[in-house]
Amino acid sequence: MNSKLLSSLALLAAFAVAVTAGLAAKDSKEAKPATVVAAPAKKPDLRIDTTPVSDGKSPVVASYADIVEPVQKAVVSIYSSKTVRERVAVNPFFRQFGIPDQERESKQEGLGSGVIVSPDGYILTNNHVVEGADELKVSLSDEREFIAKVIGTDPKTDVAVVKIEAQNLPTVTLADSAKTRVGDVVFAVGNPLGVGQTVTMGIISAKSRSIAGLADDGVAYQDFIQTDAAINMGNSGGALVDAKGRLVGINSAIISPNRGSIGIGFAIPTNLAASIMNSLIATGKVSRGFLGVSTDPLTSDFAEQLGLPKDTKGVMISDITVGSPAEKAGLKRTDVILGINDHAVTTLDDLRLKIAQMEPGSTAKLKIFRDGKDKVVDVTLGQLVDNPNELLAGVNAAPLTPDLRRKLGITDQRVTGVVVTDLAEDSPFRDRLAQDVVIMEINRTPVTDLASAKAALNPPGQRNLLAIYYRGTARFVAITIPVK
Repeated sequence: MNSKLLSSLALLAAFAVAVTAGLAAKDSKEAKPATVVAAPAKKPDLRIDTTPVSDGKSPVVASYADIVEPVQKAVVSIYSSKTVRERVAVNPFFRQFGIPDQERESKQEGLGSGVIVSPDGYILTNNHVVEGADELKVSLSDEREFIAKVIGTDPKTDVAVVKIEAQNLPTVTLADSAKTRVGDVVFAVGNPLGVGQTVTMGIISAKSRSIAGLADDGVAYQDFIQTDAAINMGNSGGALVDAKGRLVGINSAIISPNRGSIGIGFAIPTNLAASIMNSLIATGKVSRGFLGVSTDPLTSDFAEQLGLPKDTKGVMISDITVGSPAEKAGLKRTDVILGINDHAVTTLDDLRLKIAQMEPGSTAKLKIFRDGKDKVVDVTLGQLVDNPNELLAGVNAAPLTPDLRRKLGITDQRVTGVVVTDLAEDSPFRDRLAQDVVIMEINRTPVTDLASAKAALNPPGQRNLLAIYYRGTARFVAITIPVK
């Protein structure tokens, strides 16, 4: 192989590595903070077409150019930048003279895609495209550029909504993603690896997929559409459209040993993304329904013991949260949940996703099997709390049980209250509290559980006096909950 060819290959390899990374670090003395605006109450004006993509009589198609071209106008590139602070270790020789480690700032830049869904500038994208960004810039297909504002994000579904100040923008039509089928032709549109807007073609390979490890706390709401249409870094947040040019998903992730496309890509279904988007626009956050049950898979052995056919699909209730909507509706252990609101339930993920997509206060019609009979139970859903054990920002707590007493070596029976079980690194109360601290009183009110502890706290901005016990010593500490 001659030297010129080797040089060319080396140059191409270096370029591919640089583009694949999608991040460029450069020194920065200051960064413009990203603007997070209060969510407006007005819902975006969406175009929706709920008919199936095929009538079963479609002729052979020689080109999809007329379908793809309008979609390209509604897909944007999103450029993010954020300041990163890195600690630089000082040479040990200088450290002996009291010179501390230094901190260096650099700017990281990333690239993703997004889809314009309303003429006044609402854009659907991925949470991981905008997460932590100090500034977002949106580039349209006609080369116009806008600074974008974050409306809201939902890490548990990887959905984010941003907005640009413009009118009469090109938009995509949203399809009913529940009506998609394995084998439907789809197109992925985005800006992969920074090469410019690109369209790739494939089919829907599978539905209702989940990927382990996408959420930091292990809890995610996933119902991915799997496709073999090529998706690469930079495609995140872009459009997955059907053969009618309608949005069926937001491209989100790939599985690959080399960070490139091998035909296993995943998109968030439009129905899920749209419900999250509407909630973020209306309230700035996502409110999810709460049922309050623990379940086990319905195995063939369990089904037979309960009087069901061995191949029955469903989930069996193994426990019910005290005071939960499930308990109030009269659900019982060993009840088998077969469906909800005319949708079949086959796994815990099925049940959790369908409940989470419903509004708190709405009624869920559960089809259950109990004592040899099918019946329908109406449950008024509560609101899911993402951090049910959080007492203060970054402070998780639990009642002082006999097991915790033994673990902490607390023999004095006068010590009662709640124990700090976890303390986040970024908690504003880290200088006042520590893991294993027992909070006995809040504002001179004894506390025994999280409910009584939360009720005893003063509103944000006001001082709270806590009586605590830690390593054999009781004392008082004062905290103030920051005003947001």
